[in-house]
Amino acid sequence: MTLSSSPLHLEGAPNFRDLGGYTNIHGQTFKPGLVFRSDHLGKLTASDIQQLQSLSKRPWLVLDFRGIEERSIHPCTLPQAKVMSLSIEPTVVQTLTDLLNSGVAVSSQKTVELMQDTYCNFVRQHSQRFAEFFDAVLDHPDATVVFHCTAGKDRTGMAAACLLHALQVPMETIWDDYLLTNQRLRHMPFFEAAPEVARVLQTVQPEFLQAALDTVTQDHGHLDNYLEQVLGVTADKRKALAERLMA
Repeated sequence: MTLSSSPLHLEGAPNFRDLGGYTNIHGQTFKPGLVFRSDHLGKLTASDIQQLQSLSKRPWLVLDFRGIEERSIHPCTLPQAKVMSLSIEPTVVQTLTDLLNSGVAVSSQKTVELMQDTYCNFVRQHSQRFAEFFDAVLDHPDATVVFHCTAGKDRTGMAAACLLHALQVPMETIWDDYLLTNQRLRHMPFFEAAPEVARVLQTVQPEFLQAALDTVTQDHGHLDNYLEQVLGVTADKRKALAERLMA
């Protein structure tokens, strides 16, 4: 199995990485330098920006899954990028805040359960955003794409899993890509919370993505059905994606 790894290290976006390099079940390889996943791009340094500008001569298309307040606090700082909002509000953070403000003690297990609920809701409440994500990638064939949320782990992780599956990348590789976030964000305190809560919020865990996959199976029978019937990623769209992104 070949795992992707970007040669870049961005100080302001440590979870920025290339999806290029992954191999699908037909032996095709995701072309490097076309699609990247990341944490938010609101703290890019001058060196980061220089690296990104030298990385691609194509125009940058930024697909931003963050909610309204998240975007306002750290707007994208990549010059001349086209930014599209695919807003999914971070409800788990608000839920935790409400619980803590009401004096409820929140355990690590409760936080895991809230994260699982969040991933279930990706499927049941926010599928339109992931449909728009696929459409944006297909509608901008001449762009270099980077998609992100705040930490680049949950909303971004779900989008990456769907995209890689649409390209027929094996599930084992999809899991490895998903969990790679824990290495990239090992020392990055993205969330302010009690230590036992922060340890959950600042990582991805198999139980999170599995909750979304279980919801897909329960509601739609198979991830392929979800892609086609809910996200609108038909066989023709999957072929178009493969022709553009795989070699």
